Amino acid sequence: MTYSLRITSAAWRDLVEIHDWIAENDSLESADSVLDRLSETAESIAAMPHRGARPPELPQNMEGEFRQVLFKPYRVIYEVSRDEVLIHLIADGRRNLQPLLLRRLSGG
Repeated sequence: MTYSLRITSAAWRDLVEIHDWIAENDSLESADSVLDRLSETAESIAAMPHRGARPPELPQNMEGEFRQVLFKPYRVIYEVSRDEVLIHLIADGRRNLQPLLLRRLSGG
């Protein structure tokens, strides 16, 4: 079963910011390549959403099936529901993501 895939507007902004930063600090070709690979990673989640691990920053009592997959150094953090995958965050995994992740998942 392939799940439908949705990306929040905040996660789309994450992709744009990653692309822009790489284009400015490296090259447009590198930025395009990373964007393509992140897009492929996101699409692969729809085929196998349960393969990702729960992000360690999330409290154990937080409801929802939240998972992550890695395209180093980036983390794609998503939620699995009955027949849909919702991507909430795409970010550099080297930074402290807990405050941002909790804010995104709480709707703030």
